[in-house]
Amino acid sequence: MSLRQKAVQGIAWSFIQSYGNQVISLLVFLLLARLLGPEAFGLIALANIFIHFTQIFLDQGLSEAIVQRKDLEPEHLDSAFWTNIGGGALLMSIAMLGAPVVAQVFEEPQLIPVIRALSLTLLIGGLNGVQQAILRRSLSFRIIAIRALIAALTGAVVAIVMALQGMGVWSLVGLTLTDRVVGAIILWRVNDWRPSFRFSLKHFQDLFSFGVNVLGIVILVFISRRVDDFLIGYFLGPATLGYYSIAYRVLTIMTQTLCDQPQKVAMPTFSKLQEELDKFQGVFYKTSQMLSLVTFPLFCGIVVLAPEIVRGVFGTQWEPSIPVLQCLMIAGCLQSLFYFCSPALMAKGKPSWSLTLFFLNTVFSVIGFLSVVRWGIVAVSISLIGVALAMCPVYLWVLHRQLHIKVIPFLSKYVPALSASLAMVGMIVVAKYLFGDVLTPLAALAIYGVIGALTYIAATFLVAPSLFRQVFGLARSLVASS
Repeated sequence: MSLRQKAVQGIAWSFIQSYGNQVISLLVFLLLARLLGPEAFGLIALANIFIHFTQIFLDQGLSEAIVQRKDLEPEHLDSAFWTNIGGGALLMSIAMLGAPVVAQVFEEPQLIPVIRALSLTLLIGGLNGVQQAILRRSLSFRIIAIRALIAALTGAVVAIVMALQGMGVWSLVGLTLTDRVVGAIILWRVNDWRPSFRFSLKHFQDLFSFGVNVLGIVILVFISRRVDDFLIGYFLGPATLGYYSIAYRVLTIMTQTLCDQPQKVAMPTFSKLQEELDKFQGVFYKTSQMLSLVTFPLFCGIVVLAPEIVRGVFGTQWEPSIPVLQCLMIAGCLQSLFYFCSPALMAKGKPSWSLTLFFLNTVFSVIGFLSVVRWGIVAVSISLIGVALAMCPVYLWVLHRQLHIKVIPFLSKYVPALSASLAMVGMIVVAKYLFGDVLTPLAALAIYGVIGALTYIAATFLVAPSLFRQVFGLARSLVASS
């Protein structure tokens, strides 16, 4: 099978995993949002700040180094595995011992048992890192997808049962733990690789010299994405954080569904083309354009339909989340412009440049959050738009300097999706004006969604007919390869 066929098949299965996983996650999320209050979501968000921070140091970028490295020896895998196992056990112990301190900072005693239960995911993560990296390296995304879907479905069932039994925040804890345990069991069943009892400092250093940059990136991403939760939880309380986390959860689902899976496929694909500049650039242009055809209409659609989504899907008790959701979608749309920048830089062996970009983004985010958190969660979400706008010229300069991407041709790839999305938004606004308050939120959401989808398809065909035909051809390839 050629690289192109493997990449297409990888994208197909990645989307199957992403969409299937997110459909399950979204359905459970919507149901739990009605069964649980804002405080439960706020508590789990506070606990995850600490758990996800400790999790950063678990893999140390070794998995990405395994995927990127041309010449991989058995000692590389063994050294990475035992490093992850030792790190997982150490970090789990730190999380259990540090739980009272975190609870005291936020003045929430309920955080102690929640953090200690979630700390088990750190040890489980140590078991999975190398196994999953091996599958990603070989573009075996079909196995990864099936595993993720089974684990997500099992976790969903457990969470719903626990919520119906009135177990509150523990429903969310049960969801996470079940997902991780089932995923680990399946991963070890389907992957034939097993570690040997050996550790090589030399081979570890081979991986860590690349992975340390990835580790730095992950730390910066965590800070930029979690400092808002920390500040909101600390200054405004878990209930207000619950409103913010609901809106941010929608953004997370969007980015994981639309962007994260193609990004995972892009990394190994770009790596195999790292020495062929023309092909590398061509793939970069095409993947960026194809992603925009999906992300632009969905992000823009949620901006204009946020009131109907929140009231109809989550319930009127979540109305404070509406303006937050709208701002986050605008920020997400801007961020999607450069979603392939980091994997492209990593594939070209320039992780330090990716690290620099994330460092700047983190600095801007922290400054923005600290400046506006006193004015509430809407101000915090608006600051994310400002950060995304400030980073745009920086990304363009790095793309031109390091990857020789031409700015004007690159930006022109987004014109069809942007034009069609604006036409879609305009038609939805007209429909909302005509129908007014006649429709219920759910009925309005369904009708406006259909109107928006039809408008977008028609506008794309009129603006870029050749691109429209390419998309259908790609869709047929994805279906055939799956």
